[in-house]
Amino acid sequence: MLVDKGYIIELDYYRNHIRVKLVLEKGILQSIMFQYETLRNDEWKPVIRYDCAHGQPFHRDVIWPNGNKEKEFVDIQILEEAAVYAKQDLENKWQWYLDRYLSRIRR
Repeated sequence: MLVDKGYIIELDYYRNHIRVKLVLEKGILQSIMFQYETLRNDEWKPVIRYDCAHGQPFHRDVIWPNGNKEKEFVDIQILEEAAVYAKQDLENKWQWYLDRYLSRIRR
């Protein structure tokens, strides 16, 4: 039986957060998704997403304001390690990712 667990990690004053979705089967991690989102014009906008969806290997999607995405594969095979990597990267670099995202809006 698959169990979906989802939660939010707040980063600052409710304008930036990480949305987390984990899928477990018998307590074993089957799928992960960590997505950094920023609140713009009363709407949550995805900026960076780590996942292994659609049978693809673990990867990072960079999502630009115009909706374009850049996929970057991350060579981590063990999902538990991938989850730690994604969480730490987003918690440590969210401001940098936000600045880069906003620079694309100003062009």
